[in-house]
Amino acid sequence: MTEGGLSAFVPAAVVPARLDRPFHDPLFERLFPPLPSGAHWGLERVEAALDDLGHPQRCAPVVHVAGTNGKGSVCATVASILRAAGTRAGLYTSPHLVSMVERFQVGGDPVEEERLVATADGIRDVVVTHGLTFFEAMTVLGFTLFREFGVEVQVIEVGLGGRLDATNVVDPAVTLLTNVADDHAEFLGNTVREIAGEKAGILKPGVPAWTTATDPVVLDVFRARARAVGAPLIELDAAAGIADLHMDAAHDEFTLLGTPWGDLRLETPLVGAHQAVNAMLAVHGVGGLPEPLRPDGTAVRAGVASVRWPGRGDVDTRADGTWLFDVAHNTAGVESLVAVLDRLSLDEPRVALVGVLGDKDWRAMLPPLLERVDAAVLTQPPTAPESRRWDPREALRSLGTPGSRFEAEVVEDFAAAMTAARRRAGRGTVVVTGSCHTVGDAMAALGRVPFVPAPE
Repeated sequence: MTEGGLSAFVPAAVVPARLDRPFHDPLFERLFPPLPSGAHWGLERVEAALDDLGHPQRCAPVVHVAGTNGKGSVCATVASILRAAGTRAGLYTSPHLVSMVERFQVGGDPVEEERLVATADGIRDVVVTHGLTFFEAMTVLGFTLFREFGVEVQVIEVGLGGRLDATNVVDPAVTLLTNVADDHAEFLGNTVREIAGEKAGILKPGVPAWTTATDPVVLDVFRARARAVGAPLIELDAAAGIADLHMDAAHDEFTLLGTPWGDLRLETPLVGAHQAVNAMLAVHGVGGLPEPLRPDGTAVRAGVASVRWPGRGDVDTRADGTWLFDVAHNTAGVESLVAVLDRLSLDEPRVALVGVLGDKDWRAMLPPLLERVDAAVLTQPPTAPESRRWDPREALRSLGTPGSRFEAEVVEDFAAAMTAARRRAGRGTVVVTGSCHTVGDAMAALGRVPFVPAPE
C-alpha cells in the first residue's frame, strides 16, 4: 500500500468522480440544472409540480417512514419483504453513500443512470418552472420513476422532519415512526418535543401507524397528534416484542413475538440490537398493508434475511484486515454503534477513522466512540459540503490529553487518513464512521459500490 493517493486503494479508473467533487454526485448535473439546496419549507412547490405531472405519487400505495435514526433500515427491510413476496416495490431513500442511483430502487436494484437521466429530461421543465429544490426535485423524480416502472407499493423515506418534508404529499397506506433524537435542531426545533412534532406530521386521518419510539415525551407528542387526526397508533415495545437476540459480525438472530403471523424466528444481516428493533417495526408495518399486498410469514422471514442496507454496522473482511462501516452521524447513532462494538468480537487493534459534519454535536459523539478503540484518525471526508465541514484539529484539541487508552491524530487528506488508519490497525479493524460522506467516500476509495456485486 502506498501513501498519499487514492492509488493506495484502487486503480484511478475505479475511483468515482464524486471524490473529486465535494458537493454532490456529478450525476446530478446530468439530471437537472443547478437547483437551490437546503430546507425550503412548504409543500406548495412539490404539490404544484406533481399536479402538472398527473400526480405520480398516487401510482401505488405508500409505506411512509419518518424518524431520526433507523428509517432507512426500516425502509430497506420493508422493501425486501415485499420483494420476497413477489411484490414489485419502489424504494426511495436519502442520502446516498457513493452514487445517487442508490436513492431510487425498484425490485431491489438501483435504477440505472441512463433511465434516471431520461426520466429527468421529461420532467425538467416542471422542476424549473416551480423552482424546486434539490431534494424536492429528487422526490418528484422518484414518484415519476415508480409510476413508469409500474410498482405495486412505494416505500418512501422522509428526508428531514416530516410535516413539511417534500415526501409528505402522499396519502399513505401505512405510516411508520422510528425514534426521535436531538438532530437537525436548526430546522426542526430546539427540543425533542418540537422535533417529535415535526416527525408526527406524517400521521394521516384513518391511516394506521406504528412506532418504536421509547422516549415518554416523544410518545406523548405522537399520541396527541394521532388523536387529533384520527390515526390509529400502535406502540411497539422491544422489551416485550423481541426475545433471544444473538448477534455476530454477520447477522442478528432473534424472535419477534406477537406479529400478525405469530412468533417468528428471524435473521437479518443488519447487525445490532437496534436493527432488531428496526426489523420489528418493518414487519409490523408490512403486516398492516391491505390485502392482497400483505405478505405471508415465509416472505417475511426471507425478506428480513435478504435485506441489503450497506454502511450500517457493515463488517467487511479483506486481505488487508477488517473494515467496519457505520454512518453514525449524531449522538443517538453513535450510541447504537458503540453498543455494537461492545458486543462484537472484532479483530484488534481497533482504530476509528472519523469524519463528522460541522453542524453535528461531535463533542458529544467522539468520547463514547473513542473509549472503544485503541487509536483514532480524524479526517475530512472529501464530499462534505464546504459549508458543513468540521475542523478535525479543533476536535482533537477538545479531547484534551487522551492518555494511555488510545492515540489520536489528524490527517486531513482522506486517502492518507485511510492509509494511516489501516497502518495503525494492521490486520485489526478500522471503524469508519461520523457521516454518510465519510462512509461513502471510504467505500468508493476501496472500490466498493453499494448494491453492485464485488468483482470476482
